[in-house]
Parts: sequence; C-alpha cells; structure tokens
Amino acid sequence: MSLWFDDLTVGRRWNSPSRTVTEADVGNFASLTGDYFPLHTSEEYAKQTEFGTRIAHGLLGLTFAQGLMWARTGELDESVVAFLGIGEWKFLAPIHFGDTLKVGYEVVTQRASASRPDRGVLEFDVTVLNQHCAVTQRGIKTLLVARRKDD
Repeated sequence: MSLWFDDLTVGRRWNSPSRTVTEADVGNFASLTGDYFPLHTSEEYAKQTEFGTRIAHGLLGLTFAQGLMWARTGELDESVVAFLGIGEWKFLAPIHFGDTLKVGYEVVTQRASASRPDRGVLEFDVTVLNQHCAVTQRGIKTLLVARRKDD
C-alpha cells in the first residue's frame, strides 16, 4: 500500500529491514564510483590506520540507507516525486565489512507546497544503525511527495 503526503504526519516512525555489508558491495561501489581509496580497498593499507582493517565508504552507507528506507518497503513507490536533499548528515562511526545495517526514520517536518497544491515536502530524521545498535550515520533527508489524488 502506497502512502501519500496526506497519510503522513510529524512523528510517524519506521524501522527498515536490515542488510549486511559485504566485501563485494564495497568492491562494486569502488568500481561504480571510481573511489578506490585504500582505506576501503587495501587491507595492508587499512591495517596501518586507526580502524585496523578496511571499512566501507561512508557514501555506501548513505546509499544503503536510501535503499533500505524506501526501495525495500515500497510505501512511497507511487507518491515520491523527487528526492530534494540531505541536511546535517554526519558520519559518526565506521561501517565494517559484515556489519548488518538498519535504518530508523521519522517525519520531522511536513509542509504543503506553496507553488504546487498537489504536492508537499517531508523531512525525515534518519538514523543508520549497525547490528550492535550503534549509530553509524545520521541526518535529514527531504522528499517531495504527491498528495492523494481525488478518486
């Protein structure tokens, strides 16, 4: 069942399904983006860092958060018009190969569009957690969402 702007209210919360970060995920992300920084791709290099081993790209975690929030739930498949931006995003802890991530998210602001009455803007407070419930990333994501169409 798809949710529309009118179905959502400030304070509505969700928890996403989980996903485990694999070595293949990190390799594919490096290949896709061209970001082969050795902290992510060279165990010998990473052993010399404060992490002691390779870690996932921070942007891979952000990307997984987006997928876990919507692509895996389908709740906004019919209603999202656009992803408008990210605010105050913080990378708070490393994501290790083998970590299992889940996302908690909550509507924190909701406003009708002044120029397009068929749409509204929603801001979500998003928290990315690992399997130990440690916060790895946190920030605000903003979406433009359609209002429910008259039947």
